[in-house]
Amino acid sequence: MPLSKLRLRLLTVSLLTVSLLGALDHTVVSTSLATIAADLGAIQQMSLVVVGYTLASTVLLPVLGKLGDAVGPRAVFLTSLVLFLVASLACGLAPDMGWLVVSRVVQGMSSAGLQLMSQTIIAEVTTPRERPKYLSVIGAAFPIAILVGPVAGGLITDYWGWHWVFWINLPLGAAALVLALYAVPHIEPGGRRRFDAAGAVTFTIGLVALVLAATWWTDAGAVGSAVVATVVAVVALAVFFVVETRAVEPVLPLRFFRNRTISAGVALSAIIGVGLFSITFYLPTYVQMTFHTSATVSGLVPIATVFGMLLSNLTTGFLVSRTGRYRVFPLVGTALAAAGLVVMSLLPLGTPLWVAMVVMFAVGLGTGSFMSIIVAVVQGEVRRTETGSVTATLNLVRQIGSTVTTAVIGGVVGVGVAAMLPAGLDPAGVTPQSLAGADAATQASVAAIYHDVFAPVFLALAVAYALGLVAAVLMPDRVLADAPASDGDGVAVISGATPADPTPDSPAPTTSRRSP
Repeated sequence: MPLSKLRLRLLTVSLLTVSLLGALDHTVVSTSLATIAADLGAIQQMSLVVVGYTLASTVLLPVLGKLGDAVGPRAVFLTSLVLFLVASLACGLAPDMGWLVVSRVVQGMSSAGLQLMSQTIIAEVTTPRERPKYLSVIGAAFPIAILVGPVAGGLITDYWGWHWVFWINLPLGAAALVLALYAVPHIEPGGRRRFDAAGAVTFTIGLVALVLAATWWTDAGAVGSAVVATVVAVVALAVFFVVETRAVEPVLPLRFFRNRTISAGVALSAIIGVGLFSITFYLPTYVQMTFHTSATVSGLVPIATVFGMLLSNLTTGFLVSRTGRYRVFPLVGTALAAAGLVVMSLLPLGTPLWVAMVVMFAVGLGTGSFMSIIVAVVQGEVRRTETGSVTATLNLVRQIGSTVTTAVIGGVVGVGVAAMLPAGLDPAGVTPQSLAGADAATQASVAAIYHDVFAPVFLALAVAYALGLVAAVLMPDRVLADAPASDGDGVAVISGATPADPTPDSPAPTTSRRSP
């Protein structure tokens, strides 16, 4: 279904707006969380506001992807947007923490639908050659949210009150809804399908248990719970994989992974979550404790990282749409990010802060260079009726990688710092504020400890990117087609290259592409 240039631009604006709202709703709340919890009198339940949103937006991805393929992405997108606005209103009206947590779960569920269906809709209304450009624009929502979210959340909370952190979604979301009603076309669904209830249930149990286990293993007082959660996760995920091999319409088709391009793309997507999204959370702590900076200054390093990701994401998206060639970007990007993280692990104490900013800018630059491209490439490897499912798979592994690795890094840093601190220093009491009044020797000792604890973390993440480089090498050397075509593939084989194995029941690679 070809769209006019005007309608395609309006569609892009609508999709970018809702993607930005979904991404901002995660980062904006982080700044106002303490204020919200204190106002509602439930400081001890503060983490549930974040955990509920994150888990809901993750576990539903395969289900929503399948649902989008079955009933059409337009219906899922519009329903998710309406639910998101209703949930935002409910969050702002929350009289207690229980109400807020439930509303945040609904927000997380609907946010997953917005993010996922935005990418799926773009796949349906563009040619493979056009797709990277538009996906890079929509993909810019996440780094923008990281850059402006915490500041915006603080300003809104201070001047308008925390309720407006959620209510600000209403006018922006309503405008996006009006645009979407006009710009999002009707896309023929895949027809009636059997819903894989057993797969959805076992996957949800397994993933929730996995996230809880990763979190509890970092708490010395929750080892028993961590063991139970780990066992539940292993059993549930094992059952899930057995169910998926036998299901007629699996919620996560394992046959996708027979395709070398899809397998490489999924691996690269996981690397983004493991290698960059996780460490960004801890960069301010690392900078404050190692470089003796204020909280405000410590934000410069993650800002440089995310700015590099934003810049390269947009640049490479437009370059790939112009040339059709994409393989060089994950090759160079993973190598650049791996090298940058190795350098971070080797930086000596006393290094100027601007050096760390430049190095992490390079890491972000490398990661952003293939962040949206792999989505476009993998979408072209499946039938139209499976676009939602394969897009959900990419987003799922990225979020799982980020969530689990963030918990693991937190545990490693916590245990490492506690083990290396001199006698007499309580790990819970060692904060940037407390160190500001400490003697020079104590400050230098703590800085050295944090430096030594984070160095192997940076090196381990560099190894993860090195594995991503292997996946990029294994990705077939192909070029995106610049024409609508038959169902099945969106790439043309470059002369001398080995094409990817086609997905079962899909035709072999051709130079043509289906018309949405």
